[in-house]
Amino acid sequence: MELLKLAALDAEDLAVISAHLQDAILRPEDLAWLPGEHRFVLAARRFDWSVAPGEPPRRRLTGVHFERVLSVKARGISPGAASGESLSLLAVTFEETDAPSGIATLVFSGGAAIRLELECIEVRLKDLGPVWESDGRPDHEAVRTLIENRP
Repeated sequence: MELLKLAALDAEDLAVISAHLQDAILRPEDLAWLPGEHRFVLAARRFDWSVAPGEPPRRRLTGVHFERVLSVKARGISPGAASGESLSLLAVTFEETDAPSGIATLVFSGGAAIRLELECIEVRLKDLGPVWESDGRPDHEAVRTLIENRP
């Protein structure tokens, strides 16, 4: 299987990257803000949604970097902090402010989020090679049911 390599230069491209990162698992120490380079990077274990029916589900190690980052704000997570906590990335969204600038938000389960103020969209995703079988497929319906039935 060929390694995935994507670039995003607009909101539509970023939506494609978001789809590939849906349900990726990472830890706070897998996230880094490099202010001197105006870069935000992360390493994640993304679920490989392209697996053919009948094949076992799998995950891949993936690197992502956001360029032209002006500031980073986090809620419910401390990027770079050593922690045994696992995070599930639900989506990467973009809200344009003063074109081409805007806010990219990494939305995690449990209400955590990272807000990146961007000069413009310039994002790269690249699989780093390792692939392994996953314990199962993400079950969005089960999560939705849990949330809806929460007291």
